[in-house]
Amino acid sequence: MKVNVFKVTFQRYLTMVEQYLAQLLQDKDTLNQSMSYSLCGGGKRIRPVLALGSAEAVGGDVERVLPAAVALELIHTYSLIHDDLPAMDNDDYRRGRLSNHKVFGEANAILAGDALLTYAFELLADPGVGQPERQLRIIRAVAAAAGKDGMVGGQVADMAGEGKTLNLDEIEKIHTRKTGALIKASVQLGGILAGGTEQQVKALTDYAQALGLAFQIKDDILDVAGNSAILGNGKSAGSDVRQGKATYVSLLGLKGAEHQLHAQILKAQAALKPLDEGAIFLSDLAYYIEHRQH
Repeated sequence: MKVNVFKVTFQRYLTMVEQYLAQLLQDKDTLNQSMSYSLCGGGKRIRPVLALGSAEAVGGDVERVLPAAVALELIHTYSLIHDDLPAMDNDDYRRGRLSNHKVFGEANAILAGDALLTYAFELLADPGVGQPERQLRIIRAVAAAAGKDGMVGGQVADMAGEGKTLNLDEIEKIHTRKTGALIKASVQLGGILAGGTEQQVKALTDYAQALGLAFQIKDDILDVAGNSAILGNGKSAGSDVRQGKATYVSLLGLKGAEHQLHAQILKAQAALKPLDEGAIFLSDLAYYIEHRQH
C-alpha cells in the first residue's frame, strides 16, 4: 500500500500541536475555560503546521520550535474570538458551535482574547525556543504581523470596505495584512528559529506571501460555493455577501477567483525551488489549501 507522505507528515505536526495545546490551560477558572473553549475547539492549525514544516524544510528541530509555533495558534484564536463579537462581525457560531461571547459573555470573550495574545508572547519568549538573536527577530516579526500594519490593520481596512466596490489591488492589500501577514510570520518563524539561511528564509517568505492570498481567495470561494454544514469555521455560507464585504468572488466572479487562486498556488510552489526536496511538504500543503473543502 502506498503511503501518503503528506497526510502522514501533516498528521504528525497536527498531533504535536494538539498535544501541546491540551496541556496549556489546565486551571478551571472562567478565564482559562473561555480561552480553552476557543483554543481547543478545532481548527485547521495551518499556521503552526506551516512553522513546523518550514523548520524541517531547512533541516531544523521541530520539537524545539513547537512552543513558538503554538503561539501562532493562540494569536489566531484571539483574533477569531474578537472577530465574532457584536461590534465586529457579530457571528453567533464558530467551528460548528456557539461563539465564545455567546457562551461566556462579551466581557469574558474580550479578556480571553487579550489573554491569548499576551500568552502567545510568553511562549515566544521562552528561553528554550532558540538562539536569543533569532528569537528576538521572530518576536518582532510576529508582533508586526499581528498588529497595526498586519492582521489588526487588515481587519480595520476590511470593515471600512464593507458596502464599497474595491478593485483587485485594494482587496489584495487588505488580505495581505489581515490573513497573509501571520501566514508569512509563520514560515519565517520556522525558518529563522531552525537556523535557515537568508536565501532559505527569503524563499519561505515569497512562498507565504502567495500562499496567504491563496488562502483568502479559497475562503471567499467557499463562502459562495461551500456547504454550511462542512465549512470548518462554523459560519454559514454566504456570510460575506450578507455583510457587504468586497471579496475576490464579488470582483472576479467564481471562475475568475478560481483562476486567481490557482495562479497564487503556482507562484507559491515556484518560490520553494531553492529549498529543493526539503520543501516537498510545503509544496503539497499549497495544493491542499487550493483543494480544501472547509
